[in-house]
Amino acid sequence: MRKPRTQAMAQRLVHQVMQVLAPECAPLFLTDGYREYLIALVTHYGQWIQPERRQPQGPRPKPRWMPKPSLLYAQVVKSYRRRRIVGVKHRVIFGAAETIESILAKRGWKINTSFIERLNLDFRQHVAAIGRRVNTLCKHEAGLRQQLTLFQSYHNFVLPHASLRLPLPDQVDTMESGKRWQPRTPAMAAGLTDRVWSLREILMYRVPPWPQSQMG
Repeated sequence: MRKPRTQAMAQRLVHQVMQVLAPECAPLFLTDGYREYLIALVTHYGQWIQPERRQPQGPRPKPRWMPKPSLLYAQVVKSYRRRRIVGVKHRVIFGAAETIESILAKRGWKINTSFIERLNLDFRQHVAAIGRRVNTLCKHEAGLRQQLTLFQSYHNFVLPHASLRLPLPDQVDTMESGKRWQPRTPAMAAGLTDRVWSLREILMYRVPPWPQSQMG
């Protein structure tokens, strides 16, 4: 049974994304039409605004919590009928539609959620505990975290992604080798490594100890 999404989950997701970004960075967010994402984004990327007076007399209007001008957010709203998609609408929530489209056009993209949908499918295919309609369950959160950590390492260092591959140089004799592409993993694309790792290397790799703070 699929666990329903909650406001707390949306808040935690946006908070975790915010923790790995630069303090003043407000990236472009693309989600489905789930309303709780909007609340979570405004919570984390908002500021107090003092509205202007509309009348010369009377009490001043109270400050309002409003999204920052740098926040860009669009939704992909899908309509279903009998579990089949019958319509897709793109809805710009914060920011100008021209700005969002310009940012995505630089990479040849449009407003979509295909990347996270592809990642969710990879999760279900490689982590049995969260697959749909399976009998394999994870009884404790700690065990699920361990499985997800292993998948994350495998996904980023071991599994080549077709969308990241590069054509081999012309001087390479592709007819003899039979290879026309250089396979690449997300870790290679990010500059963290220069080769595809094996699963054995991942499992045998000794992680350096985390630096401990000096207690005076």
